Amino acid sequence: MTEFLVFVGFRPTSTRQFEKLWPGLSKRGLLGEVTTPTQLPDGYVHNLHEVHEVLRAEGPVHETRLPHGLKVWVVTRYDEAKTALTDPRLAKDTAELGRLLEIHAPEGRRALDESLSEHMLNMDPPGHTRLRKLVTKAFTARRVELMRPRVEEISAELIAKLNDGDVVDLLEVFAFPLPITVICELLGIPIDNREEFRDWTNRLLTFGTTEDVQAAGAAMAGFLYQHVSKVQAAEPDDTFFSALVHATESGDRLSTEELVSMAFLLLVAGHETTVNLIGNAVFQLLKNPGQLQILKDKPELIAASAEEFLRLEGPINHATFRYTKEPVELGGVTVPADEIVVVSLASANRDPERYENPDQLDVTRSAQGHVAFGHGIHFCLGAPLARLEFDVAMTQLLARFPNLALAAEPTTLTWRDSTLIHGLHTLPVRLA
Repeated sequence: MTEFLVFVGFRPTSTRQFEKLWPGLSKRGLLGEVTTPTQLPDGYVHNLHEVHEVLRAEGPVHETRLPHGLKVWVVTRYDEAKTALTDPRLAKDTAELGRLLEIHAPEGRRALDESLSEHMLNMDPPGHTRLRKLVTKAFTARRVELMRPRVEEISAELIAKLNDGDVVDLLEVFAFPLPITVICELLGIPIDNREEFRDWTNRLLTFGTTEDVQAAGAAMAGFLYQHVSKVQAAEPDDTFFSALVHATESGDRLSTEELVSMAFLLLVAGHETTVNLIGNAVFQLLKNPGQLQILKDKPELIAASAEEFLRLEGPINHATFRYTKEPVELGGVTVPADEIVVVSLASANRDPERYENPDQLDVTRSAQGHVAFGHGIHFCLGAPLARLEFDVAMTQLLARFPNLALAAEPTTLTWRDSTLIHGLHTLPVRLA
């Protein structure tokens, strides 16, 4: 933790809340010493929901420094989050965002290889509209549902390797290999490379040195360029990535650079989202045996329960960066032009103004309307696949190991050091 945390203008609803989050620091003394912006603590990712509770109580939008120094405006309440996710004045143009990151980051921007950043998640219309239209052709609901038998087969093969009584890291043996195998098959990438992808992705999505980020980005880009070139040179077939490479719309198709960026986006988002959705859901269930029993008694509820797990402990904390093209008012707070804005999906999904008893798991709750997959034009394209994989994984796992149990105290498990991804480092369980 930094020597002195900055929290001016930050008025928690009670001293108890403040001391719980930042023990040993005097609320009165702290607030008397410093000025805005609010500095989130180094341990923010391990106290995510407690920090968000205090921020929501204070207001809907906060000028903030993230744990590693980047100054942003964080949106924490549900209504303002949905507004921000659809407001065209909050832009995502990569070049302009890069300039602002240089300004607002204390040590400059950790630049990602450009060939990995030119995808639709980093674009505004009309560029975003064009790419989304082309990609959607190869990612229809029909194509996703046709994948169910193969997802079931992969899941069953992984579970067959597990034995009663074993203590395993469920992320390592199940939650990770299932979605990475699926997405590698979709992209036509040899599964032998999956550990490389995991290493590169971890280095890109968690806080590390500039050298680590750039090296991982260069390695990923080099591999994907080679892969895209092979698919372009081959005859079109009915596989997903071939359809994406050869997809056309009024004579338009994705360029090589766009295909590399798109493959990167699909590869990373296509497994990270599901790994953490499954891991976080199992973690919550094993801490809430009554809720676990409901799903064991009524497995037909598993598919719908995905929405509650996405709401309560979703795989993404903050949506990717946006910036203000002009001053924007959100919930009575004016964010100036040229500021970076992050929408906390995790905080919005626990807003008590939107959901009753938002910190409680209720697998029978109607959690529709959550923003775990975003909202508006950037709503996650892979959401149907993540839901399908969750349904298959949880159904098979609970059927095979109905007495699954945590093999460690919940308080000893730690969260990955990322303000984007919300997932555990490990999930030790006893199979039974």
